[in-house]
Amino acid sequence: MTAALDGLLGRMTMYRLTLTLLLVLTVEALVLSLTGLLAYTPAEITGTLVAAVGGTVIGTRVMALILRLRPHGDSSLITGLIVFLIMFPSSTAAGLGGILVAGAAAGASKFLLAFRGRHIFNPAATGAVVATLLGVGAAAWWVANAYMLPVVAVGAALLLYRTRKLSMGAVFLVVAIGILLFNLVQGGMTVSAGLQLVLTSYPVLFLLGFMMTEPLTLPPLRRQQWLFAVIVAVVLALQTSIGPVFLGPEFALVIGNAVAFLLGQRRGVRLSFAGSRHLTPTSTELVFEPTRPVRFKAGQYMELSLPHRGADSRGSRRVFSITSAPQRADAVTFGLRTTDSGSSFKKALLDLPKDAQITGTLVGGDFHLPRDPSIPLLLAAGGIGVTPFISQLRDIDARGEERDVVLVYVVRSEEEIAFRDELTGLGTRVVLFVPSGAGTPSLPGNWTYAGDEPSAEELLAAVPDLKQRRVLVSGSPRFIGDLRAVVRAAGVPRVKTDAFLGY
Repeated sequence: MTAALDGLLGRMTMYRLTLTLLLVLTVEALVLSLTGLLAYTPAEITGTLVAAVGGTVIGTRVMALILRLRPHGDSSLITGLIVFLIMFPSSTAAGLGGILVAGAAAGASKFLLAFRGRHIFNPAATGAVVATLLGVGAAAWWVANAYMLPVVAVGAALLLYRTRKLSMGAVFLVVAIGILLFNLVQGGMTVSAGLQLVLTSYPVLFLLGFMMTEPLTLPPLRRQQWLFAVIVAVVLALQTSIGPVFLGPEFALVIGNAVAFLLGQRRGVRLSFAGSRHLTPTSTELVFEPTRPVRFKAGQYMELSLPHRGADSRGSRRVFSITSAPQRADAVTFGLRTTDSGSSFKKALLDLPKDAQITGTLVGGDFHLPRDPSIPLLLAAGGIGVTPFISQLRDIDARGEERDVVLVYVVRSEEEIAFRDELTGLGTRVVLFVPSGAGTPSLPGNWTYAGDEPSAEELLAAVPDLKQRRVLVSGSPRFIGDLRAVVRAAGVPRVKTDAFLGY
């Protein structure tokens, strides 16, 4: 089940998945309005949709024109649709004008309230806050209603699962629903009635799934994300005011965004392109020289920013696992899959001339090895998913640590084995799974060929003490789903994963 879901969601970028879900909600809202099941007329819903999306597109394009930057089409539509779903619907000139202001402020905030190419605040929430403070509009969060709840709930769950933010979501829901439910019960409501009211009248699920998961405004580490979730949940649930201003969900998210910005790496790193080398026919390692040493832990990723012409729906920022060891100060390296159908970002990255400058805007990730070096490990990689493990193995070597490590490496063909020489030089014990159509591959002495595809039986045969090992898995969403099922069938209950999800 999870393997199929991982494979399905892994084919879509986060932008496209979010946009698709928002369009479904928009169509549902129009249908509910036409059938009289929504409190707002078709004219109000249609006018609000046009004003919200139109204002966002205008704000985005005007700022992009002034700053001579290329606007991101999918991002503008996503922001516009969220503004549509949270602002108070109207069909009057004054009401639509306020929604237009909210949309324009949301679009402009992506450029005006940004630091080194990263949003500081969620654009849609910012637009709602600006309209409220100017007195021209207000957020109603009408998307929180009983009829739209099932679609909102499914959409939020998919986005949380796709971004691997389920733990953050759990923290937010426990705190937010807990405080809201406690206050309602204190007021005389039963627990069941209070829970129903919270889920159907408060935008906890929409706020969480569609807005808090935005990668550009999240702090980089899991515990920081939990703190972010607690702050947003508390401000949302306490429903307090500062003077005449009610701190609604949009204010809660903006306050949380401010804290998240302070938690993250706020100084970008300038990287100078030093060269590249082909790892396999479909993967490359890029080498950059930083203007100052990059601080990171083995297994983490870096977000790279590379504005370029003809940017596709994936935009001008992407995250890549770092392959160099943290001890290396003169260079930072990244391994990435390179195919003819790759994104415009990858194509621009691979076409960089010598000494070209790009920016590393963020270092993050919690995909670390356990601190205790005595814990035996099994690292399972699918294709280019081996990249975080290369950094970790290089780090172990640089530290001179003695660790019991087995790398299970699954590739499509023998020529797709990346970092073969490095793994051999590091003395890593490798268990290889590769289709043997041309016969058993010739391997170094510390490598073992275990079959075409991993199964529980084959894993246990190659690694008899598998159940005693800490298991980490890295690769595509489909690979992670399949391998996790195999490892669990072999008797390992818990697996740490690092999916290559992109945006």
